[in-house]
Amino acid sequence: MSWDIILFNSRQKIESIAELDENQLEPTDFSGILESSFDRIKKDDNHREIIGTDFTIDFFIDNKHSSNFMLSLYGENAIYALIELSKKYNWQIYDSGINVMVDLENPENNGFDNHRKYVERILKNK
Repeated sequence: MSWDIILFNSRQKIESIAELDENQLEPTDFSGILESSFDRIKKDDNHREIIGTDFTIDFFIDNKHSSNFMLSLYGENAIYALIELSKKYNWQIYDSGINVMVDLENPENNGFDNHRKYVERILKNK
């Protein structure tokens, strides 16, 4: 099961999506930056799959700049790769599964372990 996250480029420190100030969002070429930041990328039309050490990241390219960008992560190392990229470009990461912003300085606070617990809870309820 994928871990869906959204990258944001905002001048505002986003504490919660409910308090997001759309006037603070900055249009960004997320697709271009992602493609130039990783060595192994599988391309299929507009679909991209970044292949890293023990992880993959799926997304669809967008030729337009946008202020947010959705990605599907597979494997714990994916979040750490995106955290490093986010720090470099001043992006923020929203975890759609648990409805919180990822703490880039302390990702263990709401990182992969919480996602794993969320998936386990979903699977138990089926």
